[in-house]
Amino acid sequence: MVAQSILSGGRIDAIRVEGTQRIEAATVRSYMRVNPGDPFDPVRLDDSLKNLFATGLFADVRLEREGNVLVVVVDENPIVNRIAFEGNDRIDDDTLAQEIELRPRVVFTRTKVQSDTQRILEIYRRSGRFAATVEPKVIQLEQNRVDLAFEINEGPLTSIRSINFIGNREYSDSTLRDEVTTTEASFWNFFTSADTYDPDRLTFDRELLRRFYLNEGYADFRVVSVIAELTPDQQDFIVTFTVEEGPRYRFGKIGLQTGLRNLDPEVLRSELTTEEGDWYDASEVDKTIEVLTDAVGDLGYAFVDIRPRVQRDRDNLTIDIVYDIQEGPKVFVERIDIEGNVRTLDRVIRREFRLVEGDAFNTSKLRRSRQRVQNLGFFKTVTVENEPGSAPDRTIVKVDIEEQSTGDVTFGAGFSSANGPIGNIGIRERNLLGRGQDLRLGFTLAGEASELDFSFTEPYFLDRNLAAGVDLYRVTTDREDESSYEEERIGGSLRGGFNITDELRNVVRYTLENRDITDVDSDASLLVRSEEGATMRSGVSNELTYDTRDSRFDPREGFITSLRTEFFGLGGDVTFARATASAGYYYTVFEDYTLSVRGSGGTMTGIGEDTLISDRFFKGGGQPRGFEYGGIGPRDAATDDSLGGKHFYTGTVEASFPLSLPFDLDIRGRVFTDIGAAWAIDDNSIPVDVQDSSSPRVTVGTGISWNSPFGPVVVDLGLALVKEDFDETEIFSFSFGTQF
Repeated sequence: MVAQSILSGGRIDAIRVEGTQRIEAATVRSYMRVNPGDPFDPVRLDDSLKNLFATGLFADVRLEREGNVLVVVVDENPIVNRIAFEGNDRIDDDTLAQEIELRPRVVFTRTKVQSDTQRILEIYRRSGRFAATVEPKVIQLEQNRVDLAFEINEGPLTSIRSINFIGNREYSDSTLRDEVTTTEASFWNFFTSADTYDPDRLTFDRELLRRFYLNEGYADFRVVSVIAELTPDQQDFIVTFTVEEGPRYRFGKIGLQTGLRNLDPEVLRSELTTEEGDWYDASEVDKTIEVLTDAVGDLGYAFVDIRPRVQRDRDNLTIDIVYDIQEGPKVFVERIDIEGNVRTLDRVIRREFRLVEGDAFNTSKLRRSRQRVQNLGFFKTVTVENEPGSAPDRTIVKVDIEEQSTGDVTFGAGFSSANGPIGNIGIRERNLLGRGQDLRLGFTLAGEASELDFSFTEPYFLDRNLAAGVDLYRVTTDREDESSYEEERIGGSLRGGFNITDELRNVVRYTLENRDITDVDSDASLLVRSEEGATMRSGVSNELTYDTRDSRFDPREGFITSLRTEFFGLGGDVTFARATASAGYYYTVFEDYTLSVRGSGGTMTGIGEDTLISDRFFKGGGQPRGFEYGGIGPRDAATDDSLGGKHFYTGTVEASFPLSLPFDLDIRGRVFTDIGAAWAIDDNSIPVDVQDSSSPRVTVGTGISWNSPFGPVVVDLGLALVKEDFDETEIFSFSFGTQF
């Protein structure tokens, strides 16, 4: 407070400012609450003093009185000239500079220095260096400037020595350790920082444990505490989770009710994923709400609010749930704002949306829109939110994206038991000029085959839901081991594809190809030797695919089926029709254990002529496993050359599961049973003794797959239980590779 005995009574004749160096005296006066002619009022003078301190421009401010002159004496804070970081090896200068508040040519204050010191310490703690220390050094310069140096002692990595659990009766410590992201320090964890102490990660682990127990039926579960204690040597932490599991509940009565007009809730009962008598699972409740929201929306109710009403029976350990379907507020899309797309055109994103301006707002359509944008593969993150619009019944959809690199220059290497050593070079741009176009040029060289291909795709040809593209290729394949010849194919195709629904897609293709059979062995089958030379193929194909899988690369849920029909004979030297069909069903039995059932089949016929070996189906080499490529199907008894079959079928039942290894690696195991056959060639005037059978071949086996830091590794062991004497088997197959 301003001393009243000195600065009270009389009027202010003038205000004099002293001590300024860079700041104008008029600037100081502008923060004062008094002016010449005003009385010496202690309250207003005290407010003036507070205003000046609040600017952060001054280290000290004093108000003095000389007669009727008010003297304002200031001590200016210095200006930062330069900021330096010393001793930081693990975190670079740019990263640290982005986190602190002080900058060159900014006013220096000790409060800001202390705050920035804590920010730097926090960065090191998040990176696992809890023992780091930071000491700021201030170097005074002329003209009231300072250099600021942060002297950093990074210290050793503060690792997690052990993770313990107290209060867990139903699940072991090792099971719960698999559920949290924090891991114990081990020599094999050099690819991750999850074994270093991070308070934020432990907070997230509390939530993961809660979700795990809720999904297992423990509705009363809670984490009592999480304590991280430094070891006596001050090098590591010991983390202890104290939990209360509580009893396990089952689903009780499952009900549906609604206030929507003309909607019978019982028609939705088949959509429920929660069933009476099952163990309670909070994730299934959320899934049911999503499914019901989509189902009700498909029935034409755009504004839906579904809330589960839960009744817990602690005596019988059951949880009754009633899904209450009510009409939500009527809201329409006023505007769709897209931010963050520096390179990608707005229309590339908008055309993936299932909503447009003026539509009734629908959460299920919004969710599908976000997924479609994410599936483009152009963006690192896609955030879609809705905000209040200009009226209560209007909403603005905000789309915030972060672009990622869509251009690839890849060099690959690997080895496959089927194709030998493999090398490839590829150039690809998946978002050409920000228009969503896909351009690819690739070259692959393998022990058994080589390929040069060019591909271009316009996903929305003429701004319609029509993907148009062109492919050009040159492929050479060594079939000496299977059929005693080499093959070269040079050609191209024009294609067009369109989505009938979100899950159903149709692709039409025209192909023109020159094929040359060369280097036929002198002791090859007479049928192979009869096809030596070049032929021209010209034809069209149509492929219809229905796909509901959750992932195209590693599916755990969903169904896919496709039907491909081909006709060659629009000019060229061969005329035939061919059809293939395939289907697959994937189901997660529990947690991360997936069961899949897959099958395929095909048939072809020559039209007015015999079919050629290079057009027929070759099976084995993975389909089914346990046989070499071309290892099943018609075979020349004299030369043992594989001749391919006009018909085939394959089937697979496979269970995949994570392997609980002591290493924190993404390795999955599998057991499988494969079945398949390929058979029949045309009756031919060439005298050849053909071994042939349509009887099923059956294999059983096991395998592992590892998404290693060096690329995918796949190993399979397949044992043929049922086979023909002339089949060629292959127990062990593997492949690995990487791109860099």
